[in-house]
Amino acid sequence: MAHYQYLYFMDEFMKAAIEEARKGLREGGIPIGSALVKDGKLVASGHNKRVQENNPILHGEMDCLNNAGRIGSYKGTTIYSTLMPCYMCAGTIVQFGIKKVIVGESVTFSGAKAFMESHGIEVIDLHNEECIEMMQNFIKANPKLWFEDIGEL
Repeated sequence: MAHYQYLYFMDEFMKAAIEEARKGLREGGIPIGSALVKDGKLVASGHNKRVQENNPILHGEMDCLNNAGRIGSYKGTTIYSTLMPCYMCAGTIVQFGIKKVIVGESVTFSGAKAFMESHGIEVIDLHNEECIEMMQNFIKANPKLWFEDIGEL
């Protein structure tokens, strides 16, 4: 990976998504965080709260978008996520017209990259070691919860 890519990948918005993931882990949940950016500014962030709020659809991206509220148009927005979005979150990204998704990793979960790309969304996978390690450690310690989260229990 080129050095300039690493600097790009660890911008303030990916750092915000990672901090959200850490927050979810501290709360006893699944460490997946997300951040929504518009015009170079952080609009909202969120994290997976399936466990904390007993809500099966409150993934990191969904919490982030919920926290953004009604922003009108999503034209020009980018969503960051520490993990490749699943089909549910990818469907919401497509529906809202978000055209760029930057993810920390897809090693632990391949998600819906091809689906998003087939809808004209640019998907950048950072292969971020911190994100990979956080998810690998979580999955190893909580396999049942993880497989529940991805619908494979």
